[in-house]
Order: sequence, then structure tokens, then C-alpha cells
Amino acid sequence: MQLQVIAHARNGFSQKFGIPRQSREESCIETHIVFTPAYRVREALRGVEEYSHLWLLWGFSEVGNSNTIKVATTLETSEISETSKTLSWSPTVRPPRLGGNKRMGVFATRSPFRPNPIGLTSVRLLRVEDTTENGLVLVVSGADLLDGTPIYDIKPYLAFSDSHPNAKNGFAEATQDYHLKVHVDEDLLQDALRKGCPWVALEEILSQDPRPAYQNDPERIYHMDYAGWKIDFSINNATVCVREMDLL
Repeated sequence: MQLQVIAHARNGFSQKFGIPRQSREESCIETHIVFTPAYRVREALRGVEEYSHLWLLWGFSEVGNSNTIKVATTLETSEISETSKTLSWSPTVRPPRLGGNKRMGVFATRSPFRPNPIGLTSVRLLRVEDTTENGLVLVVSGADLLDGTPIYDIKPYLAFSDSHPNAKNGFAEATQDYHLKVHVDEDLLQDALRKGCPWVALEEILSQDPRPAYQNDPERIYHMDYAGWKIDFSINNATVCVREMDLL
């Protein structure tokens, strides 16, 4: 099967560390869905603004393994080229939220290391922007995607068929409300805000605890890049302590 890249996700996540582990309804972090030239067709989005939520079908572009999948990539020249990407998978994985030392079946997790590197995310559609450079762009919130992630398809989310309020959540049930407090020195925060720091989004990311669950050293300093900012922080007693915030 050959997949066409119809769009790319554009946001501030330049590295995997810090990306939300799941899509979140209440997220304030915006992602722009920018269509590739061949799919920058207005008629293809006719009626999309009538929906509040969408499904994104996308690719784990930073995962490599032993299987081969051919992806047709639309180039800026509108030429189509086929590229072979090597991907790998295992029948069991170690979910970070379980401490990284307990194995679960890959099909009982949302691990990126799968037989086929395909992800599925539900997002809230905030607006449709009409841009000069990229045509119509979908602005969504709640996406758990790396900047530049290839999008293979977009479908409307239907509450009457896609929502199952009584569904069981497996091992994820225990951590669905997990979050940390975030502390930052007021002088450091005000200085960063004067420079344009996207603090609201950063606070949301840090509160979700970017660390793997097996890392619990209060003396360790972590580093995260987001939206052109470098953040240094430590975590102790369920509190994130921001040490430094600097422009990259």
C-alpha cells in the first residue's frame, strides 16, 4: 500500500521530549495542519468548519525499524517521489507510565514502535485560516505530534459513534489524571514573558511530567526545547522547579 502525505503538523515541538503522551481535550497548545501543494485544494475542506473535532491519521516519522513501508511524498515542486523507510517493532513494549520495567503487548498500548508506524489522534478544530502562502490551514488543539509530522488523512469526529463514555481504559486508567505542580521564580518568569515566552503552553507541558516514569532523581536537571525556548527544570515531590528559561 502506498500512502500519500497530504499535510504536515506545525507546532513548537522540535524534539520528542515534552510532547504530550495523549491528545488532551483541554489543551491550549495549538498545532497548524499545513497541506502539501498537491492537496492544497479548497473544495477538499468544504464543510469541515461544521465539526468541532477531527481525527488525524499520521506517521511516526522518527521511528525506524526492520519492515519497509513506501510513502509517497509530495514535494514543493509537486513531484511525487517514493521513499522507503525502515521501521521496527516488538510484540511487547515497556510503557513509560508503568516505570519502563513492565512489558505489555504492543496492541494494548499506544507505543510508537509498531508493525506499521501509524498514529491516530482526535483534536479540537479551533478555526480554519485562509493564508496567502499555504492556502487553507487547519488550526487544532490537543495534538500529540512532533513538528513536521506527516499527516495521511483527516476525518470528522462523530460523537454519536466515536464516543464511548463507559469504555474501560486498561492500565492507563490509573494515570489519566496525573499531573505535577509547576513552580518558577517570579523574576525569571517576568523576564521570560517580556521576551515573548509562551508560558501558558510551557506550564501545561511541564505539568504533564515529560520524564519517563523510571526517572525519579530530584537532583537531575532536565532540558526541553519548545517554540524556540530552552527550559531547564528539576522535579521533586510532585513539583516541577523551573531553573532557567532562555531563547535558543
